[in-house]
Amino acid sequence: MRFALVTSSYRGDLERCRLLCDSIDRFVTGFETHYLLVEARDLPLFKGFEGPRRRVVSERDLLPWWLRPVNHPRQRGRRLWIHPFGLPLHGWHVQQLRRFAMAQTMAEAAMVSLDSDVVFVKPFDVRSMEAGGRVAFYRVPDGMDRVLPHLQAEHESWALRAARLIGLRPPVSTRTTYIGTLIAWRRDTVRDLLARIAAVGRRPAMMVLCASRALSECTIYGRFVEEAEARPERHAPDATQRCAVYWDGPPLDEMGLAAFLADLAPHQVAIGLQSFTGTDPALIRRAVGL
Repeated sequence: MRFALVTSSYRGDLERCRLLCDSIDRFVTGFETHYLLVEARDLPLFKGFEGPRRRVVSERDLLPWWLRPVNHPRQRGRRLWIHPFGLPLHGWHVQQLRRFAMAQTMAEAAMVSLDSDVVFVKPFDVRSMEAGGRVAFYRVPDGMDRVLPHLQAEHESWALRAARLIGLRPPVSTRTTYIGTLIAWRRDTVRDLLARIAAVGRRPAMMVLCASRALSECTIYGRFVEEAEARPERHAPDATQRCAVYWDGPPLDEMGLAAFLADLAPHQVAIGLQSFTGTDPALIRRAVGL
């Protein structure tokens, strides 16, 4: 099975994305192409990352014409995406839509989603995420119990929205979570998922997805596979967290980074230090030897 790597990024994460690309070039094998999905105005900033196995893709080649970025009216340097079907979307919403569109249209049969703030620290063969035609399907049965308390309500809203999008009746929540980075999607499943969303919503899938800010692409994909797809030959359920993530907290210093790296499990091949924690990319680069 041919795999792609997919990263949705923006200019504020430029140096983090550079570090991700350097770590992929050092440690990662078994993929065809690494796609970087960016806003059209950011193309010149990211073009230098292109190479034999890396392409920079404008969101204008992925998203519908009616979804357009504008400057935020109150926050300098921030962007909003306006459209006719609901409230304006933030960048993190649109990054999810780009992933859906890329997964639907790419040449490769499967993709591994990587955030800009991921850094590989060990060798990793992407093909290890497929066996016998089944792709690793990230799901944590009791994952909702591990969500930080102040984020529980938001995760619940994502789960309920996912249920409504794919037509689950009744649209109840779930204790299973599917959110992670360094997780795999199948192209055929994404196509079936978007067709299901369009059929339930009675209009194109992107219009339906844009209608609410309660949006988690991992949760939508996960609930579709688990509760609607009925194609067990496509996926192998897997709770392996291959990327250790620092989700929340103050910036890590040199000692904090060293402790985080020392605590990695043998199966964890990458770290994900969320950009909003403010951990210095240059410090991360030194700590991981890149």
